[in-house]
Amino acid sequence: MSDADKASYDDVSIYELTPERERELLEKQIEAVFMWTNKAGHPIGVIMNYIYHDGRIWLTATSQRARIKAIKRDPRVSVTVSSMGTDMGPGKTITYKGSVIIHEDQATKDWFYPAMAELLNGYPATSIEAAIEMLDTPLRVILELVPELSIKFDGDRVAAMSAAAAAE
Repeated sequence: MSDADKASYDDVSIYELTPERERELLEKQIEAVFMWTNKAGHPIGVIMNYIYHDGRIWLTATSQRARIKAIKRDPRVSVTVSSMGTDMGPGKTITYKGSVIIHEDQATKDWFYPAMAELLNGYPATSIEAAIEMLDTPLRVILELVPELSIKFDGDRVAAMSAAAAAE
């Protein structure tokens, strides 16, 4: 392998997901790591279910969660979506940096709960109706992540480049 080929492993930004593969990943995966900072400035992340809708990442939690209090202090967050567990195989990721809008209005809940219930149907809820009932609680809020920057990676592109280099 030439020095030029080795250098291409250092700059992995050239292996971005295409827009089509990005959308495919967002539609196939149902979990993301949601990250925020606490009062002391430490980053914290939890795995959450999400919905990709109109170019935004939508999640939900109850208002007494520490992450909601933190977002009210500082709405800057990030979300990472991995292809692990999907039929796309491992090695594809997207990280979005952005700000969160907190929704508590009925109109947002009316479209969001049924959409999220589709994801939760079977686990942990036993039906879509049970999932909606589980979600529709007095303290629940809906989070809308407005992406400002993204970092995308497609490990399949690295593998293809590696295979092509090995074949030479």
